[in-house]
This record gives sequence, structure tokens and C-alpha cells, in this order.
Amino acid sequence: METINGIRAGVGIGNGEDSYVVGVNAVQDALDQLGDKEPDLLLVFSSVKYDQEKILSGARSVAPKALLVGSSTSGEIVTMGPLKEHSLVVMAIKSPKIKYYAGVGENIAASPQAAGKAAADKVKEQASEPLKAFLMLPDVLVGNGADTVRGVLSSLGEHFPVVGGASGDDFAFKKTYQYLNDKVYSGAVVGLGLTGDFKIGIGVKHGWIPIGEPMKVTKSEGAVLHEINNAPAVKIYEDYFGKEEAKILHTEALAKLAITYPLGMKVVGSDELLIRDPITVDEHGSITCAAEIPEGSEVRLMVGSREDAVKVAKVAAQEAVLQLEGAQPKAVIIFNCIARNKLFGEKSGDEIIAIREAIGKDVPLIGFYTYGEQAPLGGEVKNIEQCNSAFHNETVVICVLAD
Repeated sequence: METINGIRAGVGIGNGEDSYVVGVNAVQDALDQLGDKEPDLLLVFSSVKYDQEKILSGARSVAPKALLVGSSTSGEIVTMGPLKEHSLVVMAIKSPKIKYYAGVGENIAASPQAAGKAAADKVKEQASEPLKAFLMLPDVLVGNGADTVRGVLSSLGEHFPVVGGASGDDFAFKKTYQYLNDKVYSGAVVGLGLTGDFKIGIGVKHGWIPIGEPMKVTKSEGAVLHEINNAPAVKIYEDYFGKEEAKILHTEALAKLAITYPLGMKVVGSDELLIRDPITVDEHGSITCAAEIPEGSEVRLMVGSREDAVKVAKVAAQEAVLQLEGAQPKAVIIFNCIARNKLFGEKSGDEIIAIREAIGKDVPLIGFYTYGEQAPLGGEVKNIEQCNSAFHNETVVICVLAD
């Protein structure tokens, strides 16, 4: 039996044709699970199938006093696993020991770093005590996600624990949305700061395996990878697939191939290579990625396997629980790359089952499939000097809250 002083969470699902009613039903469902009509916080993750303003209006009508933050998605996840149809999912949280503060940074297209800093500054200005964690929901279709993280850290500190996921739009890659209370944004980052007496654990893994020899990035500019080993960047794929096969990269979205064959970048502080998703190739063989790969970086071609991805998801969950130092998980938030959902296909539920085995099958869980994830390298949150928050691709990030 949960005590009144502990963290309580409930998860609700809404679907149907009327966006307003979907919002109402999802929040009501979450409050029924919570056993309380006045939650402190609502996390709202929704398909772009719905009218974004109307779902928020519906959600707010049920719990008008709760702080609401959220994002559009490329698939929704709840306690029982990934949902098969486009839905809206809500987690309602109540705890007398946690306080929440939210802020938004707009116009990522003009400056991702400035937007990240603005969101974090607004959160920090409201908080009456030092923040313990920061959750961010950025748009990465309009600007470099790594720069948005950098902006957040410029406000909160170089080694601050940041966790989050980049908004999706059901794999269309056209326009995503971010939510704060009753307002819908696009091209923005919404930030949520947490203060108080609670524990947080973060697990971060991808399970992709390097193939071929390490190579050096000899020319890059932001998220554009021009040359690897002094040759056009696309050659890393041509050498592996053959020139004829690789021609498809120039005519179809490279993002679809990157689901199974992304690039991995060596970074200090992680036992796995940091994944970078290639998105497009230009006529010169330059590859635009989802986030930057700096000149001088060591990169490898990577390959994904369902079996390894499931194994590491469970390990990530186990590591998140270990960081709670014996406390029982009370709520789980998952930020999971859309590439992993596509890799697993019909078996995407296997990954969530593995996570639940490590955390507890009855712990309320919510999440969504993202266009990129934010988390400390290696999930490090205890040794703050080694906590280096970064932008990830094709990775599962598991955030666990406990008393």
C-alpha cells in the first residue's frame, strides 16, 4: 500500500475521433489510476493525428491546476507496452515532496543554444531551491539537438543531469509540437525542473554493434559530415554496401537505412559509442546527421540487432534502479528512439517487457518514440563531476523516480 507521503502515479490512454474528448478521457483515466483528482503534474504525449490544441483543452479541463508538459510523438508507450494505434497517453503524478517548474525556449531555428538556455533559465528563475534534475522536450527538426542540450547546460551547469526526448510526428519528419499548460508550441523546447526530496535513476543504452575499422572525421560543419578519412562521407556506406547498392542513399531518405546502420562516435564517459543518425546525402557525398559529429572524431559504421537491443534495454533499466540505492521505483518515463521501434517492428513490446522485468511489472510507466534522446553519458547521475549530459540517437533512455 502506497503511503500518502510517497510518489504516486497513474497512467491513462485516450483514443478516438474527437480530440477534445480524447484529452478528457486520457486524463480521467490517469486520475482514476492515481486515486486523486488533483495531480501536481501531467505528462502528456500524443500522436499528431489529433488536433493538438483540442487535446490540451480537453486534458486541462479535467485537471486545470496541474502543471502540464508534453510533446507530440512517433508512437506512445504505457505500462503494458507500446500502443498499436495512434493515441494520447498521460501520466499524472502526485507527491508532497517534489516541486515542479516549467519553462519554454522558442525559435530553435534561429538558435538552438539560445532556446535551450532560455528554457533552463526560466525554470531556474522560478525554483525556490536548487534543481535536482531537468527534463527537456525539444524540436530537432528545425535545429541541432546537441546545441539545444548545450544551451541547457550553459544555464544549469556543465555536469547537470538532463533527461528527455525529442518530439516526433508519427515518422513524417515534417512538424513536431511541444506543450506547456494550455499552449501548443512548435520549433521550441519545453523544460521541466524538479526539486525536493526524491531519488532519480537514469539508464542509457543502445546495443548497436560496430562493424569495420575506426575512421576519422576529417571535415565536418555542425551536423553536416563532409569527409571521413579525407574522402566524401558517403564512402563509408559505399565501401560496405557497394557503389551500386549505395546509390539508393542519394535517391531515398538515408534515415530509413540508418535505422539498422547508423554511425557511432567514440566519446569519453560512455562504454558504448554515441549514435548519430544520418538523414540525407547531397550530390557531393556529404551526410547530414541528426546532430553534430565534430572534426577529429573517431567514427564506426554500426549495425543493430533485435536481440542485443532487448538485452541492453534490460541492463539500462537495472542500472537505473541501482542508482535509487534500494528505494522502490514509483514512476518510469521512457524516451525511446523511433529507430528502435522500426527495428523491432511487431516485436517492439519485447523491449518494454525486458525493462519491466528489471523495474517491476506494476510500476506506472509512460514514454514515447522520439527523434533523439537526452541523457548523461552512461546514465551517470551520482558522481556529478562525471555527469556529462548529451544528445543521443537510436538509444533507449529510462528515467526512474523514487522516494
